[in-house]
Amino acid sequence: MQIRKATEADFDRIMEIYTAARSFMAEHGNPNQWGPTNWPPEELVHNDIAAGKSYVCDSAGRVVGVFYFDQGESVEPTYVHIEDGSWIGDDCYGVVHRVASDGSTRGVGSACIEWAFAQCGHLRIDTHGDNKVMQGLLDKLGFTHCGTIYVEEDDYPRLAYEKVG
Repeated sequence: MQIRKATEADFDRIMEIYTAARSFMAEHGNPNQWGPTNWPPEELVHNDIAAGKSYVCDSAGRVVGVFYFDQGESVEPTYVHIEDGSWIGDDCYGVVHRVASDGSTRGVGSACIEWAFAQCGHLRIDTHGDNKVMQGLLDKLGFTHCGTIYVEEDDYPRLAYEKVG
């Protein structure tokens, strides 16, 4: 699998992948993280691509996964306040959001998150409490559950994870 920056030519495929991911999440006990709001919205995906922060996972010439990656100091405003715990490190970090796969290829989530970690060596990520699949993946990849954060999109708390190299 290869990871590359997404382009506008990938947009329709990216939206297909997010549709598949919403179905997968609902089927696995997580209907509320992206389902009720049809997350992520098209405008956000276009903005991510234009900013160079949307990435796709390519397997044999076919886009099978997508995710958002950024890095820097305080790059994620919703991570400033964390409850029921604390972050491990305060220096620059990378953040991954909106990891999704079309389900056709095993290991896409791991590949995306491991690639992002390799870019910065300090990664933060959050997930919905019902997203047991992502929680299991983060545990498998050596992330530490650090506390709870809240996002602007809804009122559901998110489990905050971090990994420092």
